[in-house]
Amino acid sequence: MHWPLFWISLCWLCPAGVYGGKVLVFPVDGSHWVNMKVIIEELHSRGHHVSVVRPSDSWYIKETSPFYTSVTINSNSGFDEDFITEFVTQLLKIQREGKSAWTRFKLEMEQAQKAIEMHGNICTMLEEIFENKELIQSLHDAKYDLFLTDPALPGGVILARYLKLPLVFNVRWTSQGEGHFTIAPSPLSYVPMTGTELSDKMSFLERLLNVFIFGFAEFQIAQYILPIYEGLMKKYFGPDADYLAMFQADLWLMRVDFVFEFPRPTMPNVVYMGGFQCKPAKPLPQHLEEFVQSSGEHGVIIMSLGTLIGELPPDLANGIAAAFAKMPQKVIWRYKGDRPATLGNNTLMVDWMPQNDLLGHPKIKLFVAHGGTNGIQEAIYHGVPILGLPLIFDQRDNLLRIEARGAGKVIDIFTMNEDIFFQGSQEVLTNPSYRMDMERLSRLHRDQPMKPLDTALFWIEFVMRHKGAAHLRTESYKMPLYSYYSVDVILFLTGVVLVILGTFAALIKRLCSVCCRTKTKCD
Repeated sequence: MHWPLFWISLCWLCPAGVYGGKVLVFPVDGSHWVNMKVIIEELHSRGHHVSVVRPSDSWYIKETSPFYTSVTINSNSGFDEDFITEFVTQLLKIQREGKSAWTRFKLEMEQAQKAIEMHGNICTMLEEIFENKELIQSLHDAKYDLFLTDPALPGGVILARYLKLPLVFNVRWTSQGEGHFTIAPSPLSYVPMTGTELSDKMSFLERLLNVFIFGFAEFQIAQYILPIYEGLMKKYFGPDADYLAMFQADLWLMRVDFVFEFPRPTMPNVVYMGGFQCKPAKPLPQHLEEFVQSSGEHGVIIMSLGTLIGELPPDLANGIAAAFAKMPQKVIWRYKGDRPATLGNNTLMVDWMPQNDLLGHPKIKLFVAHGGTNGIQEAIYHGVPILGLPLIFDQRDNLLRIEARGAGKVIDIFTMNEDIFFQGSQEVLTNPSYRMDMERLSRLHRDQPMKPLDTALFWIEFVMRHKGAAHLRTESYKMPLYSYYSVDVILFLTGVVLVILGTFAALIKRLCSVCCRTKTKCD
């Protein structure tokens, strides 16, 4: 009679699926750390031991945490707050010069120059890590089960290969661009390149532009990125080491889904976890709840430009503040710059806000956003329409996907004034189709057999249990381009057809010649 109680107790003490593995994490700082931290906390809650590699100049990544043990490297990554602030400020300054080919060229050159500087710092940091024999030995001795990194910067990718650990990506971008282009077939006829502002429905001229941008991006990678790592590759991985081949991870946890992304080819080791950081809204702090409730039937607008952009040029900030002041809604604006002179009594400016909890509040009517992936996924999850103010990087392309689905409107912030911002806000607020389309996206996103975070953790533990996922990886990256695109096969078949046609033509010619001679003899 006591056996059932024994087994119940045993099952309670040993929950199904728990596997106390050891995970080494090499994150990217800034906004990328925000979503990596979600996975780290979930790994910790499931009994895994997590160690986080962080450079000494880390911006968001703290040295002490209840969720992980830090491995601090006495080296600078160069990806700190000062570097990012200076970089973003310069990009905004260039874009405000107006839309022209010269402006676009300056923008590309500025980004290329900063990329060279950033990759140079990463390369130096990696060399210092590899030369620190004590550190490397301690990482080997720890016997980690898995290496988790964000390949937007390649430091973690290269370190994982050096340690020969099963590799999982928390990914949207690699150092070469959008992640799919590194691993999956990407037909340029309907897969738009980032920066083109194109959809998956392209005209001939748009497809021509898409191919040109792809070629230019490949040129930039070959010209600016690959040479930086050439010496490091040869020194620590041998003369035949291939930088690009290092990005063939066991598993790609992709931070989008096809509610947001345009349909495109994918691969078996790509797992989509778009919106994994989203969760049901928690109660707001009392002062925010009182402010939100004071909006009455008009509701609330929230505005945030993300972690990288704390302030705007004064004229832009004043124009936005003046437009907000004319609206009946209450406004919560996350802004770290000087208080705009035109700020109205209906607007509350804050240094930080619980964005997910606010978006989940029933009184929120509009989200004014810069177009970062995290914010867009939270807006989709909670069904809040977006007024987009894209500034830098991939933000314009992200917001284009929302606009293409009717769930938001995009405004060019560099030609925007008070009236344009006011009219754009009123259009999204008063036209019910924007909210209806966003709520439809929300229903599609939520209708899944597993929550995205649970899916991500299942596959991370899958790789840990099986010491990798080689059966899901393609070996196509080892093929030369002429083999990958079957150029040799096409040329061979073309040659065979030409030989057959040539032989047939020769036979016909020969038969005609014989017939002519026979006829002549008969005459």
